[in-house]
Amino acid sequence: MIKAGIIGGSGYTGEILAGLLLRHPEAELAWVTSESHKGKKVAEVYPHFESITNLVFQSPDIDKLSGEADVVFIALPNGMAMNIAPKLLASGVKVVDLSADFRFKSADTYKEWYKIDHASKNLLDKAVYGLPEIFDVSGASLVANPGCYATASILGLYPLVKKGLIDTNMVVIDAKSGMSGAGKSLTDETHFANCNDSISAYKIASHRHTPEIEEAVGGLKLTFTPHYTPMTRGILSVIYAKSKKASDEKALLEVYKDVYKGKPFVRVTGKSPSTKQVYGSNYCDITVRLDKRTGNIIVLSAIDNLMKGASGQAVQSMNIIFGIDETAGLDIVPIYP
Repeated sequence: MIKAGIIGGSGYTGEILAGLLLRHPEAELAWVTSESHKGKKVAEVYPHFESITNLVFQSPDIDKLSGEADVVFIALPNGMAMNIAPKLLASGVKVVDLSADFRFKSADTYKEWYKIDHASKNLLDKAVYGLPEIFDVSGASLVANPGCYATASILGLYPLVKKGLIDTNMVVIDAKSGMSGAGKSLTDETHFANCNDSISAYKIASHRHTPEIEEAVGGLKLTFTPHYTPMTRGILSVIYAKSKKASDEKALLEVYKDVYKGKPFVRVTGKSPSTKQVYGSNYCDITVRLDKRTGNIIVLSAIDNLMKGASGQAVQSMNIIFGIDETAGLDIVPIYP
């Protein structure tokens, strides 16, 4: 049985992680930390855990807790994991970081977009980008869990770039996210009265997932515009790219099916995906269309931002690292309607 710990269990991703690990057939949630809720029962902070767990939020004593886990998930704000991961790795613990601290190979790129000096530059080359459909995490000790927008967009773009089907200088991504993607901290933009019955673009031409998508896919420059959408969770990423080769929709769909053959969490479909179709699951639903009039290829990619876009994907990486079934604990039917 894999013993797992969560550092930062009071946010949305930490809470979802706890729920997944508590029902995981081959893992045991040994402990959860929270500075703001230490000493409180997890079920007191999150009542939906009532009668499911008696775990109590602990103070993050890394030296003590690292000896009680095989893998630790770090679900903290950007800039914190870089100071914690070295201690965990030195103790032999596997680390899955859900922040952006280890997503880039260049500390300069990280500083440019996150305005933080990296404290563990020596680990950047050792970290494996945790998108298992594209990157091999099987031998990793440190996994950099991808961002939510990045996950939906990379999975949508990758087959087109891999097969050389598009002009990589003409890529536009228009993405919509549920409000849980903004985290629990309240801002003017995420206040109910301001976001309800409204949709708004934000961080136009400046969102931090832009360089993450570019680096993971490789060899492209893109225009990325994210939007807040008045729903709880889910991401729909719509990708526009200029076709380099004559094709048709059937052939394009076959390209996607071939690239993602044997990847249990990517469902290539002829139907237009929606966030409701993947709600509460680790699936990414993808389809592709060809606009014959303009020569543009349009890709639609839908995920649950808290599952495939965060905690579910983190557990998927854990499964692969420890050599168990990739789908263990994640064989969840989407919640519908």
